[in-house]
Amino acid sequence: MFQSSTDEVTDSETSEWGQTCGRRGLKETTASSCCPASLSSAPCYRSSEVDTPATTSAPPQSGITSGQSQSDIRLGRTTSSVLVSSSSESCSVRFPGGTPRLRRTPGSAGPTGTSSSSASSTSAASVIVAIVEGRGLARGEIGMACIDLKCPELVLSQFADTGTYAKVITRIRILMPVEILMPDTASEKGKGTKLFKLITENYPGVAITAIQRKYYNEKKGLEYIQQLCAPEFATVLMEVQAKYYCLATAAALLKYLEFIQSSFYASKSLKVIFKGSEQTAMIDSASAANLELVLNNRDHRSEYTLLGVLNHTKTPGGLRRLRSNILEPLLDVDTINTRLDAIQELLQNEELFFGLKNAIGHFLDIDRLLSVLIQIPKQETVQAAESKITHVIQLKHTLDLVPQLRTELKTCSTALLKAYSTTLEDNRFELILEQIKTVVNDDTTYLKGSLNMRTQKCYAVRPNINEFLDIARRVYTEIVDDIAGLVNQLGEKYGLPLRTSFSTSRGFFIQMKLDGVVLPEGILPQEFIKVSKYRNNYSFTTANLIKMNGRCDEALREIFHMSYVVICQLLTGIHEHIHCLYKLSDTVSMLDMLLSLASACTISDYVRPEFTDTLAIKQGRHPILERLARQQPVSNNSYISEGSNFVIITGPNMSGKSTYLKQVALCQIMAQIGSFVPAEYASFRIADQIFTRIGVDDDFETNCSTFMLEMKEISYIIHNASDRSLIIIDELGRGTSAEEGIGICHAVCEFLLGLKAFTLFATHFLELCQLESLYPNVENQHMEVQHTRSRDSGTEQVVYTYLLSRGCYEEKHYGLRAAEMTSLPPSIIQEAKSMASKISQQLLAKYPTDPETQRQRAVYRLATRLLQTARNSRLDPESLRMYLKGLKRQYEAELQAASPARPTDSGD
Repeated sequence: MFQSSTDEVTDSETSEWGQTCGRRGLKETTASSCCPASLSSAPCYRSSEVDTPATTSAPPQSGITSGQSQSDIRLGRTTSSVLVSSSSESCSVRFPGGTPRLRRTPGSAGPTGTSSSSASSTSAASVIVAIVEGRGLARGEIGMACIDLKCPELVLSQFADTGTYAKVITRIRILMPVEILMPDTASEKGKGTKLFKLITENYPGVAITAIQRKYYNEKKGLEYIQQLCAPEFATVLMEVQAKYYCLATAAALLKYLEFIQSSFYASKSLKVIFKGSEQTAMIDSASAANLELVLNNRDHRSEYTLLGVLNHTKTPGGLRRLRSNILEPLLDVDTINTRLDAIQELLQNEELFFGLKNAIGHFLDIDRLLSVLIQIPKQETVQAAESKITHVIQLKHTLDLVPQLRTELKTCSTALLKAYSTTLEDNRFELILEQIKTVVNDDTTYLKGSLNMRTQKCYAVRPNINEFLDIARRVYTEIVDDIAGLVNQLGEKYGLPLRTSFSTSRGFFIQMKLDGVVLPEGILPQEFIKVSKYRNNYSFTTANLIKMNGRCDEALREIFHMSYVVICQLLTGIHEHIHCLYKLSDTVSMLDMLLSLASACTISDYVRPEFTDTLAIKQGRHPILERLARQQPVSNNSYISEGSNFVIITGPNMSGKSTYLKQVALCQIMAQIGSFVPAEYASFRIADQIFTRIGVDDDFETNCSTFMLEMKEISYIIHNASDRSLIIIDELGRGTSAEEGIGICHAVCEFLLGLKAFTLFATHFLELCQLESLYPNVENQHMEVQHTRSRDSGTEQVVYTYLLSRGCYEEKHYGLRAAEMTSLPPSIIQEAKSMASKISQQLLAKYPTDPETQRQRAVYRLATRLLQTARNSRLDPESLRMYLKGLKRQYEAELQAASPARPTDSGD
């Protein structure tokens, strides 16, 4: 538990905290549902995500009170006058001396709120984030702290952000928080800072809670971390001791958690890590949505996303890790290659692959288990006791699986798998298991089914440890036997095939199938009450059975109470060793993710990527389209290098430009998370940021037209792009006139050409193809189409090949050809062609080819190819000689083509 120097909460402090922190992140229940009427002025709240014991901040009491639900959380004290008006969607909370504020329950977005559908791929949202921004000269310096209530990991961050706060907004989208804590100076007291307004605009469905600025105290934050951080992660203190803003957010967050959860984290039990923004690639929220990384834009429940394609995980921790990696790909090539080595070994060693897959599949959510094991409730309840017993059984089940996993990893040869094999050699796993077995029966294990698990909990503790516990269990056994005897007697009495059943809500009850059964007078005997029928089954009970259930529950409470005392003594003994479970959690989740990525390779034909200074993909395929079509889609080659880092792609509507752009970006992300990619060969340059500008939709939430949305997104790219970025732009300038669209596109292209970023620019403005004659690093490509004529009707048809070719698309007015395929009248089509032809003659001018520009282009291309060869070539001397001769011939041909034709001599 926290030391008293910083964590003892006085009555006045708790009351003040309850009045000053907004409680908009908690669901309200009516006072009558969990409190006596006399306490209706102190409303009870139910946490929507946390399954922890609930109390006020009173000191722990001995014994167990059964009248309070485990998930009920009481905020404030009965002396504080908090008035709550109930509503199904929201409620107005009035604080003394304050003004009423509207709050939304977590995850329930308002009318304009975005659905938290990405949570469908993982578990329900349970992350709380605290944010603070520096003031004065430090404005733009951001401190963040976040913790998942189901995973005991405190993640601290501090970084400098731009005026658009892109990093903060992106990080929030990745975390999917249920509640965000901010200082009251940023939200309530003033008009609201720019950061506060941006967060509320972008995440209207997330509860924002105002906390007094004084709780953002970096000294308290450092003290919290020193007290709570597990010894294995103590090096984090070196990283954060000068990071004042993230320490301040840690203080506010941990204080708030203590308040709402009514429980403490045990001393030296929490995993604390510092995560800088420079360790992973940044993908902004718009790009993540455009590329459908974790959420399908048409159907939020659909699995046709990159996460859905790669997800073959068996554990919740593996799924969380895969999702996090997709949204934040790695930047370190060595780490990526280490993962690729492991996946390659899994693919080559079938016995290892299937052995690990079988072992991993039996693990529970270790993070969730750790989270509840290290929390100490302030007040004991029956639910808390039952829950603790369940968690110890789950801990025993988890530790029983470690030897099998260790055995499977014995034969591995790659560095990453060997490292995890070494981790599992930790003798603390056996030490904890042996300590558990001194108290818990050897045959006690985690089982599915409410009655099975109830029986396991009753008989979990060994006999002869507590005499009163043994007596209570004998009483419980006798009652269960009496219930079985009663049901048998009733069956014999009425000549009916009755059987005893159990459910958590009803306890023991009676069931009967109607197959071949003839009821006397067609009705059930009057003794049977609370009758319900489902299909061919009757369910009912009797008055005697209800009484026996009451006696049974009373015996269970005694069993759980006495078992809890024994279990608590056990947990006290193993707490000092329990931190090894963090390593186990990390091992299981990483192995699960690697197995998932390897499984994706077995379904489709993927290849291991290389990392150079060139993006080169041979016969690449769109991973999501491949899963959607259930057959291999049309594949295309991609080549972007420093010598041709700006590719302009043209082609008619529906020819596949957008699909190709997304394909390149998705393959880049797959490579940077350590996955194989859908291609015959793939080489990538590490991208520090991935930007996309795709789509031409209005945004009603921010009152933006199509054109304004385009300008906002392109402005974000221009302000944040670097030389190592990958930029995907599709259909820029479509929301305004042709002249303005061409002008904007040309200006944006010239700006991006000044960077060394790899850029793919798809457009219908053929005028932009002239950039190739002006800049040596521009390359034109187009999507091919074929025109066929029907023999019967003589009408021309367009056949889309979806193949990418060099050069600019030559055909004009291909949009009108697409219009011809619709039911528009021929007269309108003909008039449109006539007008388009006239306008083209006025607007388009042929730029003469400049020989000097072509010569410079040839020299530039030769120089960049030679530089790439020097950096990346692995050819043998003879092959290298042949390649260089080919470069020389190509260079001479380009120079000859650039030379002006000599005038013919009249004497010849």
